[in-house]
Amino acid sequence: MTVRWQRRGGAGFAGAVVTGVTAAAVAAGVLVTGCGADGSPGAGGPDAHTVEPGQVVAGAVDALVAARSSKTSTSMEMAAGGTRVTIRGEGVYDFARRMGQLKVLLPKDAAGAEEHRPITELLAPGALYMKNRGAGVPADKWVRVDTATLPDGNLVTGGVTDPMVAAELLRGAGAVSFVGEEDLAGVRVRHYRGTADIPRAAGAAGPHARGSLAAAAKGFGRSKGAVPFDAYFDAQGLLRKLRQQFSYVNGGRTVAVASTTLLYGFGVPAVVRLPAERDIYAGKIES
Repeated sequence: MTVRWQRRGGAGFAGAVVTGVTAAAVAAGVLVTGCGADGSPGAGGPDAHTVEPGQVVAGAVDALVAARSSKTSTSMEMAAGGTRVTIRGEGVYDFARRMGQLKVLLPKDAAGAEEHRPITELLAPGALYMKNRGAGVPADKWVRVDTATLPDGNLVTGGVTDPMVAAELLRGAGAVSFVGEEDLAGVRVRHYRGTADIPRAAGAAGPHARGSLAAAAKGFGRSKGAVPFDAYFDAQGLLRKLRQQFSYVNGGRTVAVASTTLLYGFGVPAVVRLPAERDIYAGKIES
């Protein structure tokens, strides 16, 4: 199977071209070709039972920073023209440093061939690093992308929504309502629902996420900058699950992207080392 994330001219988003599943698309600014029991530390966040829904959601970032780190699992479902594909990721995130490392699995092709080699992604303020990048990139090299130059600010580009940026997007939440309580992997959580406004979130975000969200606000446009979400918090105010729904038009086709982030194992070691300059590929990437 071949997946290409192709740059398009103008301000429009790019589409993923998946051999055998060509209708699926994601917003992207680079090309990728590939073949082949949780314990909460009581991080000092607000008690979700006594705080207004909007305040719980708005406090997501501060509570995560206080918790310092966690394991994370991600899922990005893309649907266009009746076709749906899913990209999954798993790794750790250091909220104090705003950095994460994930192994990203591309979907199988329509014929059911073996999955592609996993792509290692490093998430850092303003940057996305990828290894096993694809055609034209040496196996021992990384590709670095400035997220502020991507039309979606890397909300969906890498097949993973940066967990911290996803939480920062909640700063633009409005009309938040409490849905109810439920169990999530053995943890009692409170479910909130609302809609986040990307331009408003960009204005309220911390400096580490402001550039990415400002790019997304411009790329999506104010008329399309509304992001419906479902957020699940534990009793300490820690975000445990976040599902965000993005939508845009690519090549005249409406693309729906549902990004889900799960956070668990708070306080685990999360060592993320960025590659040295000599290990970053600066050559031409084949299409």
